[in-house]
Amino acid sequence: QLELEESGGDSVQPGGSLRLSCEVSGNTYNLGYLAWLRQAPGKEHEVVAAIIWPTGDTYYDDSVEGRFTISRVKAKKALYLQMNRLGPEDTAMYYCVASERYSIGGEWTRPTFYDIWGKGTQVTVSV
Repeated sequence: QLELEESGGDSVQPGGSLRLSCEVSGNTYNLGYLAWLRQAPGKEHEVVAAIIWPTGDTYYDDSVEGRFTISRVKAKKALYLQMNRLGPEDTAMYYCVASERYSIGGEWTRPTFYDIWGKGTQVTVSV
C-alpha cells in the first residue's frame, strides 16, 4: 500500500553536500522502518542509514562516518538524508526503502529486511 518516491540526487564535486528527500504515500499506520540504501556499480546494496518511524531511533553504517544524517517528519510523511562532505566513494543509486515487518535484532540494518522500494535517485560525486 505504501509508495515511495525519492528526489534530490545530483552530480556534485567532492566535499559538496546533497539533501535527499523521500515522499511516502499511503497509510503509515503500520510503518515500522525507513532506510536509505545505496548500490554502487559492481557492489551489493548497503544500508547507509535507517530510522524507526514511530520512535525516531536511527542507525548509520560506519562508511558514512557521521557525514550523513537521516531524519523524518511524521506529519509530512517525509524522509530525508542530509549528506555532507561527499566523496567519490559515495557515488551510487540511492533508494528510499520501507518495511512494515517486525525486526528481529539488527535485521532493520540490512537490505534484505526491506520490501518496499522507491525507484532510486542517482548521486554522482566527481571532479
